[in-house]
Amino acid sequence: MATATKTTATKTAKPAKTTSTGARLRVQYNDALAAELIKELGLTNAHQAPKLEKVIVNIGLGKAKDDKKMMEVAANTLRKITGQQPMETFAKNSIAGFKLREGNKIGLKVTLRGEKMYEFTDRLISIVLPRLRDFHGVSLKAFDKQGNYSLGLIDQSVFPELSFEETTTIHGLQAVFVIKCQEPAHAKALLEKFGMPFEKENK
Repeated sequence: MATATKTTATKTAKPAKTTSTGARLRVQYNDALAAELIKELGLTNAHQAPKLEKVIVNIGLGKAKDDKKMMEVAANTLRKITGQQPMETFAKNSIAGFKLREGNKIGLKVTLRGEKMYEFTDRLISIVLPRLRDFHGVSLKAFDKQGNYSLGLIDQSVFPELSFEETTTIHGLQAVFVIKCQEPAHAKALLEKFGMPFEKENK
């Protein structure tokens, strides 16, 4: 009898510990979405379920790469919307047409994993995208051959974490969802489960 009571207490304690992290999408994925995807996609192994591995949020500064104010604005944006300190990115090759040399600073990026990855994805889908003007869904053509998805935004002011003063200097950014999957269609199915509002396909 004592053993049964102890087992029950352990089972009821686990959900409370999981939900306390605040990563709603992670809880949903572990509790229901992964199983639903396995069934709906006809997968035979639990390890085949598509899974979000990391989210890379980057800002390319282009001609403004030498503008210290723009660099500070971009760095502040990434810190506020991701909760992490951004890293500088550098050119891997020289491109004469763009007056770009190997090793030149070209932008900033943040790589999110674990709880922060799920929290950012949740906020982006449920709060940021609905704030876009004349929004009809994100592109279906932004998947690469591995199933990773790239989403670009032209204006950082749609993020509620930023004040009006922090958005007077406008810049864009890109979020790349790196997904472990067997094919792009499986990655799309995962993002749809998360609530990603894809544009309607033309039939």
